[in-house]
Amino acid sequence: MSIKYLKRIPSAEEIIELLPLPNHIKGIKKQRDAEIRSIFDNKDHRFILIIGPCSADNEDSVCEYIERLARVQEKVKDSILMIPRIYTNKPRTTGEGYKGMAHQPDPNKKPDLAEGIKAIRRLHLRSLTEFHMPAADEMLYPENYPYLEDVLGYIAIGARSVENQQHRLTVSGVDGPVGMKNPTSGDLTVMFNSIIAAQQGHTFSYNGWEIETSGNSLTHAILRGAVDSYGRNIPNYHYEDLIHAAKRYEKLELLNPSIIVDTNHANSMKRYAEQPRIAREVLMSRKYDDSIRTMVKGLMIESYLLEGKQDIDENIYGKSITDACLGWEATEKLIYWIAENV
Repeated sequence: MSIKYLKRIPSAEEIIELLPLPNHIKGIKKQRDAEIRSIFDNKDHRFILIIGPCSADNEDSVCEYIERLARVQEKVKDSILMIPRIYTNKPRTTGEGYKGMAHQPDPNKKPDLAEGIKAIRRLHLRSLTEFHMPAADEMLYPENYPYLEDVLGYIAIGARSVENQQHRLTVSGVDGPVGMKNPTSGDLTVMFNSIIAAQQGHTFSYNGWEIETSGNSLTHAILRGAVDSYGRNIPNYHYEDLIHAAKRYEKLELLNPSIIVDTNHANSMKRYAEQPRIAREVLMSRKYDDSIRTMVKGLMIESYLLEGKQDIDENIYGKSITDACLGWEATEKLIYWIAENV
């Protein structure tokens, strides 16, 4: 048999009992959830920034980043609502490389999924309890959602997961905004089909249970660019791309039509320093067209304490070990510019 059972991973109930959400924070979480929801409901016209490291690799450096973000949030609270990225799972195209804190709570040690589950919940709890900021994470493994269900503020479904049936059905039972990225091919039909599926209720098998969901009306689109068969990046953040996506939305008559633009990945050709330019172009497009202004609710930006990226064994504090990110100085400057021009 090619599968070797190493050790049992604690259940979500066990982990939550070990690391509970404090009662005095539950009200703050409920209020923040309502604020995020109201933006997707078009009841609040602030602009969303889903912003932070490509992957959460170190609890202390991620929390230092969020602490800085929280201070800036207070200054721009009238125009921007920020959701810190705490991405604890990292999809790997070839299966090689660092797979995120959920796999390796310490990137320099062997995988330990039982400790990884504790580490990612602890990190999300710190974001909430210390900085009152419910964070965003990617749902790479739907079965892990119960471990973080009560602490997440936003969920993204990645370009390689968006066509997967289990992801779509699980999202239909999430009570909060979930962004569906266009696949790496750039086919918007796949993304919109995923939104249609998730906005409906379903009955299916999940974590050993037959469950029934009611549908998630806050499921929406994330445009992240594409890669063609020759490996060339094809951006989809330009004015014409946003108009096209908005028209597709109108034709489908989906609930709460919303678009988040990912300023990195194939949109930037993974040139992290291009993100401020892309953000500025998207904001100019919003000013030019009412349908874009209404539907484009925010941006997804990859940034960290230090700019660029490093090899996993360099151990430079606050520098990405996966995709390259903006540094803090450029990030802070960009946030203030967006606040003045949104």
